[in-house]
Amino acid sequence: EEEEEEEEEDGGPESALEKSPFQLTATDVYDISAVVGRDLLQLRAGPQLPAARARLQFRIVRVLEMLEALVSESSVAEEQLRRERDSLRRELEQLRAAARGSARQPNLGPDQMVIDLTDPNRPRFTLQELRDVLQERNQLKAQLLVVQEELQCYKSGIISQKRDQTEELEKEASGSSAGTSKDSEEKTIIKRLFSFKHGK
Repeated sequence: EEEEEEEEEDGGPESALEKSPFQLTATDVYDISAVVGRDLLQLRAGPQLPAARARLQFRIVRVLEMLEALVSESSVAEEQLRRERDSLRRELEQLRAAARGSARQPNLGPDQMVIDLTDPNRPRFTLQELRDVLQERNQLKAQLLVVQEELQCYKSGIISQKRDQTEELEKEASGSSAGTSKDSEEKTIIKRLFSFKHGK
């Protein structure tokens, strides 16, 4: 009993039971185990048995409460650490994605652009090629109109009636004209049209 009083004055092993579980050190844990061990040794039959039993029970309950508090706090801390880790991972992925996106876009001048070769709607022709295609389309359209008018004339029967006149005009045009065969074909078609429209 004298040893216990001296230890209590020094703040001995029992003082570790009074501390907050979050302030315990390894030495405090050893002190608590020494106090519990000593109380277990004092459990003998005799007049002090009920008091020793009550004291031991109190100390064991206190140790269990401390362990519970530590486990609860560590669970909360662990959950906070998990959330922080997940948040940092998301942020890192966003930074990586942004870095990949900026690496894909080189610095371009005012008259330059980047074309995605996998895009099915990307431009495939130069401006000159488009102009050539449009010019050819316009020529074909003009030829189509001429052929449609000629077809209309055949359908209405005007060309078959005037066929003799057309053949005479063609002979005159080919005999008097020194142009190419293409020019004569165009003049023939034009003459047919004019002869049809003017009734000649």
